[in-house]
Amino acid sequence: MSSGNFGRGSPRLFVAVVTAVVCGQAPAGAQQTDTVPHRLAPVVTVTREQGKSPLELPFAISTVTPDSARPGQRHTQLDETLFLLPGVTVANRNNPSQDPRVSIRGFGARSAFGVRGVRILRDGMPLTLPDGQTPVDYLDLESVGEIEVIRGSAAALYGNASGGVIDIHSAPPPSVPFTAGARALYGDNSFQRWTGTFGGTAGTVGYLGDFNYTDQQGYRDHARQRVTSGFGRAAWTTGKTNLAFQILGFDEPLAENPGALTRALLDSAPTMADPQSVLKRARKVVSQVQAGFSVDRPVGSGQFMANVYGGTRDLYNPLTYAIVDVGRASYGAGARISQKARFIGLEHTLTMGVDLGRQNDHRRNWANCNGVATLDSCPTPNDEKGLISLDQNEIVSNVGPYIRDELAFDNRYFVTLGVRADYVRFQVDDHLITSTDPDNSGGRTLHAVSPIGGISWRYTPLHSVYATVSTAFETPTTTELGNQPDGSAGLNPDLRPQYSTTYEMGAKGIAFNHLRYDASLFDTEVRDELIPYQVPDGSGRTYYRNAGHTRRQGVELGIGALVGDFTLGASYTYSHFRFQRFVVGSVSYAGNSIPGIPLDQLELAATWKHRGVYATLEGLAQSRMFVDDGNTTDAPGYAIVNLRLGATTLFGQPTLVPVVGISNLFDRRYVGSVAVNASGGKFFEPAPGRSFFVGLSVSGPR
Repeated sequence: MSSGNFGRGSPRLFVAVVTAVVCGQAPAGAQQTDTVPHRLAPVVTVTREQGKSPLELPFAISTVTPDSARPGQRHTQLDETLFLLPGVTVANRNNPSQDPRVSIRGFGARSAFGVRGVRILRDGMPLTLPDGQTPVDYLDLESVGEIEVIRGSAAALYGNASGGVIDIHSAPPPSVPFTAGARALYGDNSFQRWTGTFGGTAGTVGYLGDFNYTDQQGYRDHARQRVTSGFGRAAWTTGKTNLAFQILGFDEPLAENPGALTRALLDSAPTMADPQSVLKRARKVVSQVQAGFSVDRPVGSGQFMANVYGGTRDLYNPLTYAIVDVGRASYGAGARISQKARFIGLEHTLTMGVDLGRQNDHRRNWANCNGVATLDSCPTPNDEKGLISLDQNEIVSNVGPYIRDELAFDNRYFVTLGVRADYVRFQVDDHLITSTDPDNSGGRTLHAVSPIGGISWRYTPLHSVYATVSTAFETPTTTELGNQPDGSAGLNPDLRPQYSTTYEMGAKGIAFNHLRYDASLFDTEVRDELIPYQVPDGSGRTYYRNAGHTRRQGVELGIGALVGDFTLGASYTYSHFRFQRFVVGSVSYAGNSIPGIPLDQLELAATWKHRGVYATLEGLAQSRMFVDDGNTTDAPGYAIVNLRLGATTLFGQPTLVPVVGISNLFDRRYVGSVAVNASGGKFFEPAPGRSFFVGLSVSGPR
C-alpha cells in the first residue's frame, strides 16, 4: 500500500501559498461594506436568534452552504457536506453499518459508531440524545440549506458535548405555490440513488420535503446497503408568531458490516471483509422516525422560542461478539427567552433557557451463533440467536438550564458571559436475574456547571479579534457505561465523565469584499478523557476507560474567495494532541499522541462557473495518524483529489441538471478511517480507489 507520506510541513506550506495567491488576486481598494456575497458571508444560524453579527461573538464559527460553492454533491455522507471546515474531521468508514467518525478538535474520534462529543441539531431541534450520542444514519442531507459549526467548548451552552455544535438548517421553501423535482445517480459498485423533492409557498405557509432510495453493493465485500429515507418541513406565520413542524423518517432493511482489517489484509486485499464479520453475518437493520414542533415570537425587546420533539428507533444489530436488539423511545423540549436592556450605561442581551430530554432503551443481547456449532450458548441449530445474555431498560434523563449575557461597549467591544448546569441521570432496570446472574439494576447521576467568558473587539466593521475561556462537560453514553469488561450488566461504576477547559483566541472577517477568513488558536486541557479500547479476546467489542489528563493545542485556518468566475476555499487544521497523564497497569502513555487524529489536515476547493456550466476540483491531504495509545502503529498519510463536472441549468423549464463525478481521481490507496485501539491489529478501514458516478436532475420552476 502506498503511504502517501504527507509531510508535516507540507500542509502549512500549501495553505500559505493558497492564502498568498488569493490575497494577491483580490482587489485592494474595494470599499468596506456589510453587503457581501452570501457565499462568503460568515452567516450564523445557531446564534441567529441573538441578532448578533458573528464578528461580535467570541467563538470559532464556520458556515457551509453545501451545493452553492461546491455543486454536484451526492448528499449521502457528511464527509462531502462538511468539507472545508477547519477543525472538523469526518472519517468515512465506507461501512454502511457504521456512521462516519465526526470529530471537532479531536472530540468524537473515540466513537466506535454514531457520533460522540459533538451536538447535532436540525433546524434548532436536537438530533443528539440525552446521553450525548447521535446516530447520523437517518440524517437527511437532501434538503439542507446551510450548516453552521461552532467549534470548541464555547458551544457547551448548547449541551452535553466537548467538541462543538453542528446546526443543520433546511433550505428555504420554493417561492412558487408548488414545484417538484427528481434526481437519479448511478456509480461504481452498483451504486444507485433515486430522489424526489417537492415544495412551495402559499400565502404565509411554506413547505418542502424529499424522499430518497439508495442501493449499493459497496466497495468492499459484505458491504451491501439498501435504505429509504425522507424529510418534510412546513412553516407558517400567524400574526407575529412563527410556527414550524418537521419530520424525518428512515428505513434500512440491510446494511452489512465488513469490519476493519489488519495491516496484512489492508496491503494484500483491501476490498476483503473481515472473515469474522462474514462468518457472523455482521449487519444492521434499523428504522427510525423523529418529529418536532417549534414556535418563536417577539416578546418585548427580545424573542421567545420553544420546541418539543420525539421519536422512536428500532435496531437489530448482529455483531461479531453478540446480537444486539434495541428499541428506543426518546423525547424532549426546550425553551428560551431573550431580552435587550440598558443597564449601567451598557447594552445587554440576556438569554435564559432550559433543555429537557429523556430516552428509554430496551436493550437485549444474545450470543451470535452464526458459524458456530451447537454449544451451550447456541443450543438451537440454524438459529442465529443463542442464549440471551442481557435484557435491561436503560433510561437517561437530562435537565440543562443556562443563562447568557452579552454586553456591548461603544459598538466595538462585545463581552459574552454564560453558564450552564447539566444534570444527567442514568438508570438501568435489569430484567435478566437468575441464581448465577444477580440483579444489576442501579443508577448514576452525573452533573457539572460549565461557565464561559469571552470578549470580541470589532476594530473595523468587517474585522474582529476575540479571546475566550470556556469549559465543557461530556458524559459517557449508555453503551459506553454498559459495556463492562467483566461482562456484567448494569452501569460501569468506574467510568467517569470528562471535563475540559479551553483557552482560545482568534480573528475573523472579510477583506477586500472578496476574501473571507477565520483563524483560531486554542489550548484545551481535558480531565478524565474517555478512551476506547478492546481486550485481546478476538471479539471486537469496545470498552472505555478514563485517561488522567490530556492536552490539545491547535491552529485552525479557513479562507474563501470570489475571483471572477472562480469560488476558492481552503482550510488547514493543526492538531497537537497529547496524553499528559495516562497509566494502564504498569504502562504509561504520557507524551504519546492521542490516536485517531492526524497532526495536519489540509482541504482545498476551486469551483468554476460560467453560463450555467461548472467544474469543481477538491483536494484533501492528511498526515499520518496513530491508531493505538502506545503509538506503535499508524495509518499512513495521504492526499486525494476529487472532480465534478456539470451544469446548473439546461433547457429552461423544466430544468435539467447533469453531473459527472470522479472521486479519488489519481487512484490512491489510503485508509479512510480507523478503529482506535482495536484488538488483533484490526485497525484499518480502507477507502475506495478511483470511482465514478453520473447523475441527472429535473425540476420545475422555483
